[in-house]
Amino acid sequence: MTTSPTLPKSRQRLILAVLMLCSLLIWLDNTVLSTTLETLADPDRGLGADPGELQWATGSYTLAFATLMFTAGALGDRFGHRTVFSGGLVVFAGSSLWAAYASGAGQLIAARAAMGVGSALITPAMMAILMWTFTGPARAAAIGIFSTSAGVGMAAGPVLAGFLLDHFWWGSVFLINVPVTALALIGLAVLVPNFRSPARRPLDPAGMLLSIGGLVALAYGLIRAGQVAAWGRTDVWAPIVAGLLLLAAFVLVELRVKVPSFDPRLLARRAFGGGNVALGLLLFGVAAITFYSAFYLQGALGFSPMKAGLANVPTAVGALAGAPLASRLVRRLPLRVVTVPAFTVAALSMGGYVLLGLDTSLVWIEVLLLVQGLSIGMVIGPVTAALVSDLPLDRAGAGSAVTNTVRQTGSVIGIAVGGTIMSIVYRRAIEPSLEGAPGPVREQARVSAEQARHVADVTHRPALAQAADDAFLHAMHIGAGWIAGIALVGAVVLFFALPAAGEEKGSTAEPDREAARTSTSRSTA
Repeated sequence: MTTSPTLPKSRQRLILAVLMLCSLLIWLDNTVLSTTLETLADPDRGLGADPGELQWATGSYTLAFATLMFTAGALGDRFGHRTVFSGGLVVFAGSSLWAAYASGAGQLIAARAAMGVGSALITPAMMAILMWTFTGPARAAAIGIFSTSAGVGMAAGPVLAGFLLDHFWWGSVFLINVPVTALALIGLAVLVPNFRSPARRPLDPAGMLLSIGGLVALAYGLIRAGQVAAWGRTDVWAPIVAGLLLLAAFVLVELRVKVPSFDPRLLARRAFGGGNVALGLLLFGVAAITFYSAFYLQGALGFSPMKAGLANVPTAVGALAGAPLASRLVRRLPLRVVTVPAFTVAALSMGGYVLLGLDTSLVWIEVLLLVQGLSIGMVIGPVTAALVSDLPLDRAGAGSAVTNTVRQTGSVIGIAVGGTIMSIVYRRAIEPSLEGAPGPVREQARVSAEQARHVADVTHRPALAQAADDAFLHAMHIGAGWIAGIALVGAVVLFFALPAAGEEKGSTAEPDREAARTSTSRSTA
């Protein structure tokens, strides 16, 4: 391979546009499913999926994403980032088509896992191509522009899903991915060189298998607890114990590897380790409370998918405003002073769901969602930037793998735990209202509030529908309390992880790496 010259600015802008399109695609996919959950639970309009199946439909994607992302980075170093990126887009498009026409919850779960594989191949390659394409001040500007795709995706996803669900069948929210990926593939082939690092990271099959096995077993045990409403059964505690043991083995294996894909040693650093744990707990809360919100807006309040999508826009608007606001504040104030109070407000806003009911004004719901998005945006951006900048340059790649894996793991466990708490409390709350009901009615009503409302409508039992709403709200209130408490632990961890004002290091300018860029090899388009 020969050294390629700096790309023309016009080509750099076009590459950035392709990368933003792909990032927007992933963020859209992350947000459209939350709006679709209520429809998927409906036996008539969707698949009649129970809460456990919906947890897996969400969690299988995140599991694959979390455990394959650091392996995907190594594949990009070895075979070229454009090659891996293109492969990820093909997998994502094919699995989106599969998900769109899934005939049952099991097929949807498998298709979502395949979509997670595609996203895992895409994400590291996106950032690598961005870093190779731009340098110096242009790189910082490009990263800032690129990051806006997340906010746009968060805002547009629920609205797009609502529009599609109001006018087409539920599979349309996945089918829309196919033409977008086709356009992105053309852009990659025409514009993007096949950048490749001269220092090839080794693949880590043992670590990959242990991390996948551990997270799947742990998530299965937690979700199974919600399905059977008991913790003492062997099929609940055994997978949880096995998952924890496999994850412990994963850490031990990575400690022995000379060049680990996931480096646990980095977590021993106070700021990096504590900050990542805090972010993992924050994403735990975000995933769980988002899962609740989907069923509250469409199920309990009876919003249409479009109205529910519009109702979620304040969360995205808050996140878009929070990130730049925090960036300005941390120039004048210590990071701890800015982010710990914001983290605390985010946790309390999750706890604010205990105040929501069937007659809560939409205005108050929107205020709560706006505050939640604003506070979360003020935490994630500046804390992530501080964690990465705290690392030596030669460990930035490994640090990014750790950060992304911890975040996705927090999301997986948040969905599993949050959904399980809801399922267990709902079943206990609905049980007294089922006395005297026929056996099939009792069995269906115990599954979820969505199933209870459906059977109540079919059998003309309005009292059962009201009881399902009451049981769901009780379960959501209990779950929100637990979620807020766990998120508050994250705020405490962040307080002790971040240095106080007197301990903070002076900021140093990032060295210009143009010389390094021109001395490394690339393969051109």
